[in-house]
Amino acid sequence: MTGAALLAASAALHAGAGRVIVSLLNDHPIGVDPLQPELMMRPYRQLNTEALTVVCGCGGGEAIASILGEVMMNAPRLVLDADALNAISADARLAAVLIQRGTKQATVLTPHPLEAARLLGCGTADIQANRLLAAQELADRLRCTVVLKGSGTVTAAPGQQPVINPTGNGKLATGGTGDVLAGLLGTRLASGMNPYEAAWTAVYQHAELADRWPNEAALTAGALAKALS
Repeated sequence: MTGAALLAASAALHAGAGRVIVSLLNDHPIGVDPLQPELMMRPYRQLNTEALTVVCGCGGGEAIASILGEVMMNAPRLVLDADALNAISADARLAAVLIQRGTKQATVLTPHPLEAARLLGCGTADIQANRLLAAQELADRLRCTVVLKGSGTVTAAPGQQPVINPTGNGKLATGGTGDVLAGLLGTRLASGMNPYEAAWTAVYQHAELADRWPNEAALTAGALAKALS
């Protein structure tokens, strides 16, 4: 799902990141995005992840598992989304590497309820029955900041009070808006914010844009990313 990666990158670009690199894991990566030539396309093996803020998992598919352990060990600032979360929930070794990052390296997870359920080994109904508790349990267990997406997105982190986001509406229930949030969050981390602050402020801004969206206009993820400028 190349579009997911490009949406996250577009969000980072329009949110103010000075340099945005896109690394696709398929066999035939694109050389340039003609609609966004500012994005720099690079093979993964050419990246120095130790010097980067990394957003990992947007549209990566099963291929993400092959590089995820290395990324988690090296990246000083990391957002894990979508397929990265699925890979962690399916592999105890990857979960152990994530836990080892602890608070020494900035880490934010952005699961929706099903992804959170997989990570906690329970059902989606259990997550939805007590979203505050589920988000905090996930944050404490994996030792990182967690953004539990959904109606009333919850941000939780070890040693912090979980918060419920008051902005947003059903217009965000369209494909790709989660990738936009991941890219925005990565930009906040790159700017020097701590993970908890980066998470809840990104969630607030992302959803507030939906509240201000014209009723007569469809909200698409691409348009949402550009509206971050």
